[in-house]
Amino acid sequence: MARTRIKICGIKDLDTAWAAVDAGADAVGFNFVRSSPRYVEPEVAGDIMNNLPPLVATVGVFMNHSVEAFSDIEEMCPTAHNQFHGNENEAIVKQCAPVIRAIRFDPATIAKELERWHMEEVEAYLIDSPVAGSGEAFDWKALAPFMEQSPRNIFLAGGLTPENVGEAIRICRPYAVDVSSGVERERGVKDVELIQAFCDAVRDADAELD
Repeated sequence: MARTRIKICGIKDLDTAWAAVDAGADAVGFNFVRSSPRYVEPEVAGDIMNNLPPLVATVGVFMNHSVEAFSDIEEMCPTAHNQFHGNENEAIVKQCAPVIRAIRFDPATIAKELERWHMEEVEAYLIDSPVAGSGEAFDWKALAPFMEQSPRNIFLAGGLTPENVGEAIRICRPYAVDVSSGVERERGVKDVELIQAFCDAVRDADAELD
């Protein structure tokens, strides 16, 4: 089994970014949605990004931004990847490509959504809880049958914690796992020990499946 990649999302300061890197994270995410408690100013995110070590991926998180707003943020903080969580249509995705497309899991619609976003401008899917940002896990066993037939790599998100991420990996075997609220000591505030515990749990699950 390939190693499961780890993304720690909702990074707002350099110390937390480095804690994620030191714990073994492959990527850090910057939330550019103003209504979120994890929002970070693009200028601040740019400074953080410029002080990270080589080979650490950076991801900008967007939701229903206009192409103009997206472009303005990208000028200030040109992240390596862009993650779209809103109701953006195919035309917007094409203009902002490449994109990691977030999809809210619903057993009745997941196959149709995977097919809808099978386009060259979408580099990966992120499968989230039915209520995005809720911090609630969903039925991973219901998602598992769709994993192998997916035409793109899948990031698993939604309610992941140090306690349950191992089970999620064993059931779904995703390309990557994405965590935000699951490693926070309070809403919007990351906990270094939880970040380390989460990364350790991912590695333990990988070792079991190797």
